[in-house]
This record gives sequence, structure tokens and C-alpha cells, in this order.
Amino acid sequence: MTTLLAPKVYLNGLFVAREEACVPVTDRGLLFGDSVYEVVPAYGGRLFRAEQHITRLDRSLGAIRMSNPLDHGQWLAVLEELVSQLDGADQYAYLQVTRGAYPGRSHAIPAEVSPTVMAFASRLPEPDPRIAAGGVSAITLEDIRWMRCDIKATTLLANVLGHSQAREEGADEAIFVREGKAIEGTASNLFIVSSGLLITPPKSQWLLPGVTRDLVIELAEQAGLPYAEANISVLDLEAAEEVWLTSSTREVMPVTRLNGKPVGNGTPGPYWHRMRELYAACKVHLRSGEECRS
Repeated sequence: MTTLLAPKVYLNGLFVAREEACVPVTDRGLLFGDSVYEVVPAYGGRLFRAEQHITRLDRSLGAIRMSNPLDHGQWLAVLEELVSQLDGADQYAYLQVTRGAYPGRSHAIPAEVSPTVMAFASRLPEPDPRIAAGGVSAITLEDIRWMRCDIKATTLLANVLGHSQAREEGADEAIFVREGKAIEGTASNLFIVSSGLLITPPKSQWLLPGVTRDLVIELAEQAGLPYAEANISVLDLEAAEEVWLTSSTREVMPVTRLNGKPVGNGTPGPYWHRMRELYAACKVHLRSGEECRS
């Protein structure tokens, strides 16, 4: 069986065997979820939009009153070293920064912060051909998360519970709804196609500003596909010709069943097929060492 995780991880300035990597039990990331993270894909061993992910890490850290412990060049060097272990495989690098460990458990933010910095690489699963053929299913759920979903924090219990409920109901993903508006999935951004227009909710405190979300918008613009950033009501979602969910590790997934009912004709639609081609071309360029473009 192929090992998924790379043998060495990065922890506080050192590359160590993953079996030897550990953090203190009083780490604030463990005790309070006082930490942020990023997931950076790599295709053919080449990092995909790493700068954008590190820039988003800067933003998340600033929002929780921390500075980035590494500069962008240092982060890129760490990520390159991690993904080099898996021999050019399609993979992702996970990185996390916590506010660190201290002698006692206290909600108060320490005056002197000594962050914990960790990262590891893991193989991406092979794309499931059934998704391209038949899509995925989703349900809608009331959004019970906190008011700063734009921070990529590790406090993901509400997301975990939402995803679990979706699986219990026979679906692949859940789409959060707040005050009658569809926001995003438990681990994905949301797009719909309505009357030939590609629509995604505008960036706000209620959703994560996805790197893949932004790439899909760029590819749509380059290809001349009409798009808009606008609120999506539940009625808009239910009446959409196509529904997509996007993320760094799952790329662009077509939702073909919503709350047990077919979306459109119940198969991945023509706009999704076009976006899939654009995204695939982008990855081909990346594997060749070129800039990603459609």
C-alpha cells in the first residue's frame, strides 16, 4: 500500500521524522483551537498558487492578532522541501501556526507569543471518475458557525458536524444557509449557473476567501464566461441550472443532487465541463514548469 504521508514533517524550524514530531499538551492550538492553517496543492511536485495561500495565511494571522513567524521566502522553502519527498506526486502541503504552549491554561493571550509552526505533505487521492460522470450530492443546513468564517482557523467543529450530517443523510457535502442565503460548503466555496451566468457569493466575514474560488473566477474571465459575485438565495440555489463546490484539494465538483432532488438534468452540466477543461489545462502548464493559464 502506498504511504500517504511524507516521512518527514516540519516542526518549529526542524525537519523531523513524523513519528517523532509532537507538541506539548498545553499548546493553545490543542486547548482552544487558537491557530490557523493552510492547505497548498502540488501537481507533479510543483506547488500550486503557494503565494496566494501564504498571503491568506498572513491575513488569517493578522485577524487573530499574530504576525507570521516565517516570511514568504521561508515558507516557500519549507513547502518545497516537504513536497520533494514524494517524488513528483500530486499532493498537498498542510501547514498550521498556533499561538504556542505556555505553563498554564489561560484564555488570556500571552504578552510574549512563541508560536508553534508545523507542516507536512501528503499524497492527493486519485480523482474519482464517478464524480465527473455523475457529480456529487449535497444538502442544505442552517449555518451555526461563528461570525468570522473568513479566517482559516482550525476551529472547525461546526463544519465537521455539518459534513457528518450530510453523510448520515446519504449526501457528500452540506451547504450552509444563513438568513435565507446560501453561503458555502463545509469545506468548499459555492458557485451556481443561472440563466447562463456563473455566480458565487461575494467575499465577506461569512465565508472563506478561497484560493480555488478566485482561480475559477480568473479562468472564467479569461475564457469569456460571464460571471458575477452576488448573493445566492436558497430559491436561486434550488432553481440553478448547475451547482459547483470548489476547494484546493477537490478542485471543482459538480453537485447534481440537492436535498434529494436533481440539479438541472441531474448530470454535470456544460459550464462545469468547460471549467473542468480550463482547470486541467492550468495544471498541465504547472506540471511543465509554466505559469498556470487557461
